[in-house]
Amino acid sequence: MLQVRTLVVDDFASFRRRVCWMLDENPQVRIIGEAADGLEAVQKAEDFQPDLILLDSDLPKLSGLEAARQIRLTAPKSKILFLTQDLDPAVVQEAFSLGARGYVIKSDASRELLSAVRVVILGKQYVSRALAGYDLTDAADE
Repeated sequence: MLQVRTLVVDDFASFRRRVCWMLDENPQVRIIGEAADGLEAVQKAEDFQPDLILLDSDLPKLSGLEAARQIRLTAPKSKILFLTQDLDPAVVQEAFSLGARGYVIKSDASRELLSAVRVVILGKQYVSRALAGYDLTDAADE
């Protein structure tokens, strides 16, 4: 069984640990690195060429959206799944326009993260249930 090499990016170490702990439940996922800011995310994405990047939109030094833009250039095969607390539909739309494959709200991570990872790994798009009331039809297929 191939393992999905994963980079976890969030500026809060305790949240990164929680995400890594949740992902440990999926034997297909292997954490290959962590980053605490957008610049570090871009550098590690370029160095490690992960299969999957879990990325917060609100990061120090370089926003998650700008990091995603740069990651698309330096690690174009990496699938990006945003894991953030930002519910702004404009941010969600921009994330998908930058090539994100998924968008999960942090408060829903315990219920949705593993499903979202599975969907994104399969090459489909995932949008958090918390955003179900928004018109994101151009952004993703739930």
